[in-house]
Amino acid sequence: MALPRIRILATGGTIAGETCPGGDITRYRAGVRPVEALLTAVPELGALATLDAEQILSLDSKDMTPDDWLCMLSAACQALADPAIDGLVLLHGTDTLEESAYFLHLALPTGKPVVLTGAMRPADHPEADGPANLLAAVKLAASAEGVGKGVLVVMNGKPHGARHVRKARTSGLDAFESDPDWTTARPDGRFASLARAPLPRVDILPGYAGAPAKLIDACVADGAQGLVLALSGHGSVPSAWEPSLRRAREHGVAILRASRCAGPVIRNANADDDREGWLTAGDLPPPKARVALMLALAAGWDSATRQTCLPTF
Repeated sequence: MALPRIRILATGGTIAGETCPGGDITRYRAGVRPVEALLTAVPELGALATLDAEQILSLDSKDMTPDDWLCMLSAACQALADPAIDGLVLLHGTDTLEESAYFLHLALPTGKPVVLTGAMRPADHPEADGPANLLAAVKLAASAEGVGKGVLVVMNGKPHGARHVRKARTSGLDAFESDPDWTTARPDGRFASLARAPLPRVDILPGYAGAPAKLIDACVADGAQGLVLALSGHGSVPSAWEPSLRRAREHGVAILRASRCAGPVIRNANADDDREGWLTAGDLPPPKARVALMLALAAGWDSATRQTCLPTF
C-alpha cells in the first residue's frame, strides 16, 4: 500500500531556530534553518509518509501579521486542493501559533487533516523538541484520527483542537494546553468561501486599573474597524471608557467585549450590550475573538449576524 502524501509548509519559528553566538541557549534566532534541514534531521519520517515541502515564510512568530495568515491560507488551500495530497503540516513559531491555527480553522475548507506544530527549543539545542513534534504532526496528519477534527495543533506529543488550544506557559515543553480534549474537536471552515482580500484591522485593548479611554480614540483615529476589549472579570467596561466607545460605535467600529479571565462573557450580563451595540465573545479569549471578528467583518456580516453568531464560535 502506498504511503500517504503529506505537504509540509514551513514558516520559521523556534523549530527552525539556532542559538546565538556565545552558547547561551536562552538566546536564539528563530526561522534560520530551511525546511529541508528540519526534515533531514528526522529520518523516521520516511516510514510514515511521502513528503514534499515548501518554505513559505521565515519568521519569528512574534512578527506574524494578518497578511502572513493570508499567505499561509493561500499555500494551504493550494495544497489541500491537490488530489495527490492527503494531509498538511505547518511548521510555526509558538508565540502566535494559537492565533494562526484558529484563523486557518475558520478559513480553510474542511476535509483533509491539517496539523500545526512548532518547538519550545531551537533546532541546535542539545535536547531539541522540534524533531519529535514534527514526527508526531506528520503521523497525525497521515492518520484517520486527524480526519474530521478541523485544524489541530501538536506540541509535546499531545494533539489539541485549534478552537481551545492556548500557550499557557512561557517555557517548558508542556507550554500548550487545551480543554476539552482534542478528540471532541470538530471542523469549522465557515469562512472558507471568503475572498482572500486584506483583512480589516481589529485591535485588542486591555482593561486594567486606570486604563485611559484615549487608547480607544487613538485606535479609531488610526483606522481600526473593530475593537476587542480584553477586560477584567466578566468583561467589565470601565465607566470612563463609555463615551469613547459610543463615539467609536458612531463611526461604525465594531466593539466586542471579552475577558482577560477564562470565559464566558455572557451577553447583557454586567453590561447593557443591546443598548450599547456591543458584541460579546462568549468563552473565546481576546486573541481568538479578534480573529473571529476580523473574519466576520471581512465577510460583511451585519450587526445582528455578528451578535447572534460570534458568541457561539
